[in-house]
Amino acid sequence: MPDLKLEAQPTVMDPARKPQTPARPPLDARLTEQRNPRSARIDQMATLEIVDLINSEDRLVAAAVSDERERIARAVDLVVDAFRAGGRLIYVGAGTSGRLGVLDASEMPPTYRTEPDMVQGVMAGGFEALLRAQEGAEDHPEDGAAAMDERSVDQRDFVLGIAASGTTPYVHGALARARELGARTGFLLCTYPAEEILRTHDVVIAPLVGPEVITGSTRMKAGTATKMVLNMISTAAMVKTGKVYGNLMVDLQVTCQKLQDRGERILIDTLGVSRDEATRLLDAAGGHVKTAIVMSRLGLDAAAARKRLEESGGAIGGLK
Repeated sequence: MPDLKLEAQPTVMDPARKPQTPARPPLDARLTEQRNPRSARIDQMATLEIVDLINSEDRLVAAAVSDERERIARAVDLVVDAFRAGGRLIYVGAGTSGRLGVLDASEMPPTYRTEPDMVQGVMAGGFEALLRAQEGAEDHPEDGAAAMDERSVDQRDFVLGIAASGTTPYVHGALARARELGARTGFLLCTYPAEEILRTHDVVIAPLVGPEVITGSTRMKAGTATKMVLNMISTAAMVKTGKVYGNLMVDLQVTCQKLQDRGERILIDTLGVSRDEATRLLDAAGGHVKTAIVMSRLGLDAAAARKRLEESGGAIGGLK
């Protein structure tokens, strides 16, 4: 593995949001490991004071994510390119970062009717680590590399490593192997990116949320920033691949009463039909909202509507 030396200073950061750090040099240069002077006496605070302090720190997160908007957009475009080439979005992480990647991936099939392997979350320690911490699992880069081989990663895929500290060996091992296999790669972290990271990957996203209220507890601000970034990446990619019409999740597949109701309401709103007609259309479309819309708009049966959608790349807006 290359020597990943951390930079001593951030690249560009709004002075008004620059995290406060102790006057003496920190023992660990990673921003995620520094002590937050605003919470130095949190153990002596009243309950409401603790809540207010955490809330005030959380307000820094959205601004930090906003600073990375161009890099986030770049990541979205890389994901869309991967999808259009028949590839996948693969998140790789450990601990909180890994769980957030798995969470985002698991929400794509029910929300956007993606194939289960189109967006994947890979976590150090595997399934057991989702439920109970397997901290030592993140120390083995060879395991991360093996996970890429197990998933037959290739040049069509985009692999996004997630590590708040930027130093997780499992993640670096996975990304190094993914690049060897021809995949495009990105890195999401919440500290100053090392020059090696910036040189190596196609995109690096680094929302600098500052030291945590509880030193090193990156499930807090760093975790919130990570969740926000992953939401943006996956949602924007779904929009750009035709799984959203207006702001409606029209690729929805009815699998329960809640989704049946939502699907019917989408048809009522977009087509101006009655509830009974929406129910009939949805049933004829096999519970697929997008197919039902095309059937009604173009006067087609379900098979013909699906064929037209396939020809348009799945986007209703491209149909005439």
